[in-house]
Amino acid sequence: MKMRSISKTFVVALTLLLSITLFAEGGRTPLRAKNGIVTSASHIASQVGVDILKQGGNAVDAAVATAFALAVTWPTAGNIGGGGFMVYHGDDGHATTFDFREKAPLASTERMYLGLDGLVVDNSNHRSLLSVGVPGTVAGMYKAHQELGKLPWADLVAPAVKLAREGIPITWELYSGFRSNQSFWDQYPSSGAVFLKEDGSAYELGDTWVQSDLAATLQLIQDQGRDGFYKGKNAKMLADFMRANGGIITEEDLEKYEAVEREPVRGTYRGYEIVSMPPPSSGGVVIIEMLNILEGYDLASYGHNSAQYLHLLTESMRRSYADRAEYLGDPDFNESMPLDRLMDKDYAATLRASIDMDKASVSDENEYAGIYESEETTHYSVVDKDGNMVSVTYTLENGYGSRIVAEGGGYLLNNEMGDFNAVPGVTNRNGQIGTTPNLIEPEKRMLSSMSPTIVARDGKPVFAVGSPGGRTIINTTAQAILNLIDFGMNIAESVEAPRIHHQWLPDVTSFEGLGFSDDTLRLYEEKGHQVRARGEQGSVMGVYYDRDSDIFLGAADSRAGDGAVVGY
Repeated sequence: MKMRSISKTFVVALTLLLSITLFAEGGRTPLRAKNGIVTSASHIASQVGVDILKQGGNAVDAAVATAFALAVTWPTAGNIGGGGFMVYHGDDGHATTFDFREKAPLASTERMYLGLDGLVVDNSNHRSLLSVGVPGTVAGMYKAHQELGKLPWADLVAPAVKLAREGIPITWELYSGFRSNQSFWDQYPSSGAVFLKEDGSAYELGDTWVQSDLAATLQLIQDQGRDGFYKGKNAKMLADFMRANGGIITEEDLEKYEAVEREPVRGTYRGYEIVSMPPPSSGGVVIIEMLNILEGYDLASYGHNSAQYLHLLTESMRRSYADRAEYLGDPDFNESMPLDRLMDKDYAATLRASIDMDKASVSDENEYAGIYESEETTHYSVVDKDGNMVSVTYTLENGYGSRIVAEGGGYLLNNEMGDFNAVPGVTNRNGQIGTTPNLIEPEKRMLSSMSPTIVARDGKPVFAVGSPGGRTIINTTAQAILNLIDFGMNIAESVEAPRIHHQWLPDVTSFEGLGFSDDTLRLYEEKGHQVRARGEQGSVMGVYYDRDSDIFLGAADSRAGDGAVVGY
C-alpha cells in the first residue's frame, strides 16, 4: 500500500515537472511562418483565419472569418451580440480603425439604473436585459470587409456556419465555463436551450456541441451581410424578445446602428510609431501618454521588472489613468476631449517632472479612477503574406455577457451598459465614477479600455498586440510593447512575462502570481507602494514581422487555455 502511494506521488510530481518544462519551452518560443499568422484564444478560430489566408484572403478577410469563428468556439467573449474595435495597418503605410462598440438604446436615460436613494438597483446595469447595449460586431466586420476585404463576404462567414451546424468538441475551457454559469442556464430558458443538452443535463468533456439556432443566424448574415442581423427576421426576433422580457432595444435601434471608421491615434516611442484605437476606446490615448512619460527614462538600464522600473511604470500608469477618467468618452458626444494635449510630449514632460524617483505618489481621492470593467474580453492579431496587420479586441463585457441568449437566435447578448457611469456626479475612492464624458445618453458608445495596437517603423507595421482584461488591458498591452522595444524580448517572451497593474484608484498595485522576487517586492514597497497579489492578468495575442529575415513570428499567451497561434 505504501509502495503504491509513493509511486503515485512520484508520477504526479513527474507529470507536473514535465508540464512546467513544456510550458517554459513552448511559451517563450514564437511560431515562425512565411505566409501569414493568426493568433487567438481558440485554436479552431485561428485555423479558420489561416485557412482564409491560404485561399488568398488578406489580413482583414482573415480577421473577419476569425471573429465569426470565435462567436461559435469562444462564447465567453467571441460574439455577434457584443462589440469592439479593429486597428488595421497596411504594408503600404495606410492605417485606419473600425469602431463597432455597442451603443445605448434610444430609450436609455442618464439615471435609468437608479432608485429613489440614488443608488444602482440590484446591479441592474450588469444584469438583465436592461444591461444590453445595441450590438456592433456584425456591422463592424461588414464595414471593415467592405472597405478593405478581398474575398467574397459569404466565404468568410461560411466556416462559422459549418462549425455551429456540425458542432465542436467540448474542451476543458467550455466545460468549466458552462458549469460555472449553470445557475444562469437554469434562470434563462433561452440560454439553457443552448448551453444544456436537450434533456437538461450538462455537457461533458468530449461531447459534441451543436448550435443550430446560431447556425441559422449566421446563415442570415452570410446571405444578407449586415442586414441579416440588423433587419428582417433576426431584428424582429430580438426586438420581440426584448419587449417580452423587459428589455428596451427595438427594431429601430438595430436598423440605425452603424459602425464607424475612425482615424487612429498616433504617437512615437524611441523611433517606433504607435498606431492605436481612438475614443470611445481609452486604450490608445492612455498607452501613448504612458509611453511618452517613460520615454524620458533609460528603462533598460534599470533591468526588466526591477523595483526601479516598476516604480516608474506605476507612476506613469497612475497619472495616465487619472486623465482617462476625467476626459475620455464617446467622441460623437464629447467634442472637447483634449486628445492632442494628453498625447503631447511636452505634457508628458510635466507629468514626468512630478515623479519622485524614490517615493510613490499618492492618488488623491478627489481625482478620478475607473468604473468596473470585466476582464472577460478576447483579442486576436493577424498578419498576411504581404505584411498587412490587423489587431482586434472585442467582447460581451462579462464572461458570457449578460448570460442571456436571444431566443431563437442562438447568440449571447452583451451587458456593456455597465461600462457607462451609472451615478452622475458621484466619484469616490472605491472606484465609483460619475464624470460627465461617460454618462448614459441614447445612441452613445460607452468608454472602453480595449487597446488593439499596431507598432510600426518607417511607415510599415512591425508588430500587433492586444489583450483582454478589463481595465488591465491598457497596462498589459503597454508592458508587451515595452518588453519588445526596451528589453529586446521576442514576441513570445514579451507576452509571457509577468505583469503589474495600477489604475490610480484604488491606490494599490497588483502583481501577477509568483513572477516577482521577494527582494523586488520589498524594494518596491519601500518606495511607499501598496501591493497585492492577483491571478493571471490578461492574455496577449501578438504577431511580429522580422523584416531582416522576411519571416513572421507569432505567439499566443499561455494564460489563454485554448489559445493558439497558427501560421503557414
